[in-house]
Amino acid sequence: MIPFRPVTLRDAGKLRRYYQDCRYELCEYSLGTKLMWRKPLRPAWAEVAGCLVVRNGRDKDWVFDYPIPGPEGDEDAALCAIERDCLDQGVPPRITVVPESKAPRLLERYPYVHVSAIRTWKDYLYYAEDLQLFAGRRYSGQRNHIRKFRKAFPNAEFRPIGKAELPAVERFWTEYEAEFPKSSNEKALRELDYARQMLKLAGRPWFHTGGLFDGDRILALSMGEQCGETLIIHIEKALYSCPGAYPTVVQEFASAFGGCCRLINREDDAADKGLRTSKLQYGPARLGVKYSFAPQNELLRHVDAIPALETPRLTLSALTEADIPAYNALVLDEDRNKWWGYDDILGLKGPVEERSFYDVARRDFENRLAANFAVRLDGKLIGEAVLYNFDYRGSAELGCRIDRAYAGNGYGTEAFAAVAEWGLYKVHLDRVLAKCYKENAASYRMLSSCMRRIGEDDTFYYFEKLS
Repeated sequence: MIPFRPVTLRDAGKLRRYYQDCRYELCEYSLGTKLMWRKPLRPAWAEVAGCLVVRNGRDKDWVFDYPIPGPEGDEDAALCAIERDCLDQGVPPRITVVPESKAPRLLERYPYVHVSAIRTWKDYLYYAEDLQLFAGRRYSGQRNHIRKFRKAFPNAEFRPIGKAELPAVERFWTEYEAEFPKSSNEKALRELDYARQMLKLAGRPWFHTGGLFDGDRILALSMGEQCGETLIIHIEKALYSCPGAYPTVVQEFASAFGGCCRLINREDDAADKGLRTSKLQYGPARLGVKYSFAPQNELLRHVDAIPALETPRLTLSALTEADIPAYNALVLDEDRNKWWGYDDILGLKGPVEERSFYDVARRDFENRLAANFAVRLDGKLIGEAVLYNFDYRGSAELGCRIDRAYAGNGYGTEAFAAVAEWGLYKVHLDRVLAKCYKENAASYRMLSSCMRRIGEDDTFYYFEKLS
């Protein structure tokens, strides 16, 4: 499993090494977003194959950002690690806030996938020059508001905000909250609290922070960070009693800190009608689409029920409650199952009860994580074949075990071949994988008879069968 650890301020320098050169242009690919929203999103991070991999909590599930490669980073290896991590936990991988530039890569990667692009997630991306100059007819409204602000506050000036200005920042928040127009909006109040906590980091080297000062009084302020060629604005606040302060601080901040940037990202509108109207009035170059990829496996797409498969001597079909005694005996045979490669008892994470193993197999199929076939001879359960570990990229693993009383008669080979054929030609897999312990000569012979050996390590021989 990937050794994730929660995002904290102590990690800021390591995360910025990836974010500072990231060209995804979206606000989620920034240190400020991870720190500001860490309470609801619960982000955790790890370095995998030279890439930054971030996992976030959304609703009751974990979702992943698209990996950010470093100089020697391998995106495919990082994606494989995410998929393995999800397989180990028995959950499908979900990759969200995927930038448009990476969407084709994931569409090619996953044969079956649900893709969405929610409107309210989209970031507002502006050309830096547009916000710096407000040139042309379309920005006449912003220029008029700025002139009114300058007339009302002729001595106002834009200055960077550092630690020395934090007392003035606190006074600003007191004024701002007193006239805050959304005091009954719980979501807006939560964002305000996060912004207030975030501004305490003013002066840190990762962020640009500045404000409009009238003497020692702050009338408006903003905080952002540069990621690649994009200046991402995390916070923009102005006193409502100071007309024109918003467009003025937008222009001043863009001029002060956006000189090396091509784009300025003012983040999404959080489904707020007023924010949407305002951000559209500033003439975005485009909206930054964030795709959500939810891969699906072949069982989910093609299999409604475990079928009955016939071979010359055997029938393979779904486990039934009548199979529970024979199935328990098969699973609890320690001498045989030392070659199985999986501890069924430890996998329960609880006490062994009569229905325990049957219920696991039933739930795995209900969740389309595996298909467990009872191997039957004259109607009696003599073994099990399991198609599992679907990798969402066209592959699954197959395992087979036969009761010791029926070993040595070729039943395992017969059952294994039948399920492999079903997986390739009815479930529409690209390939079926298998492995066996190096000491298990019988399994090696069985797999060699119907599959192609593709490798080995210190523990296993590996095999595949292609469609």
